[in-house]
Amino acid sequence: MEILAFGVQADEKPLIERAFQGHHEVRCLDVFLNEDTAPIAAGYEVVSTSVNAELGHRVLEVLAAGGTRMIAQRSTGFNNIDLKVAERLGMTVARVSYYSPYSVAEFAWTLAMAVNRRIVRASTRTRDFDFRLDGLMGRDLRGRTAGVLGTGKIGEAFTRIAHGFGMRLLGWDVAENPACMELGMKYVPKEELLAESDLVTLHVPLMPETRHLIDAAALKVMRDDAILVNSSRGGLVDTAALVDELRAGRFAGVGLDVYEAEAGLFFLDKSLEAVEDDTLARLVTFPNVLVTSHQAYYTEDAVAQIVDATVKNVLDYKAGRRSENVLVPRS
Repeated sequence: MEILAFGVQADEKPLIERAFQGHHEVRCLDVFLNEDTAPIAAGYEVVSTSVNAELGHRVLEVLAAGGTRMIAQRSTGFNNIDLKVAERLGMTVARVSYYSPYSVAEFAWTLAMAVNRRIVRASTRTRDFDFRLDGLMGRDLRGRTAGVLGTGKIGEAFTRIAHGFGMRLLGWDVAENPACMELGMKYVPKEELLAESDLVTLHVPLMPETRHLIDAAALKVMRDDAILVNSSRGGLVDTAALVDELRAGRFAGVGLDVYEAEAGLFFLDKSLEAVEDDTLARLVTFPNVLVTSHQAYYTEDAVAQIVDATVKNVLDYKAGRRSENVLVPRS
């Protein structure tokens, strides 16, 4: 059986090909799965997708009509897949429920430190041999407060780093994490966390109830000199409201690895095209904002774990086995 993998990055391709070797053949494409590219999958029983694939009812119906019976998504998130339609069409859907939480937690800290210490501005200056310190002053984080929204595996990893910095720890989640509490974390209501935190970081999944978790009201509760980091899902933040607050001169720094309208933008080269997204275009002009292209997970360790789990998901599907990764079981 040959598997078709959409949205494969150049660094990812050899890992995928090596992992499937001896099991199944795999064809890797750098294009992303959407309504225009879905017909390419005709004749492929198994299709592997990335987090930015569009798997609404139209795409799923095209895939099913072409003979696809399994979607193996190479990510933890699955908000891009219409699971009810997949079930109706008799399609098995699996994801990667776990990979290195340190990859994302460490990158979230990279964003926080970069905006706090003005690293991008400093680097740009020194490349022009401008060695002034004006506008580069940051703050010690030791003794300040870190607010962690979502204290699962990634949130816990972030919390351990914050503890190492000597920060006061506040948490918010539907369930308290004993490991975080052992580090001294205090769980408080979201509004209290936002009001008291010098650094706010998001590590919750995107669901209907968490969409725009950080909305206009939440942003106004935050401190004017706070740092906001989102390395989870773009839809957690109301970007238009964030731009309004930034325009008013608020926040010491904002680090975003995700963006709510990133589909069709992130992972692609748009440098020679006119920017049609006015919100994103405005966002990247602020000197205290750093936007990266959904790369927090992108380490050798994490990608290798994602690929290995994807291979296992396909083998389980062929053998009729079910694991914790299965979102829609084989009918």
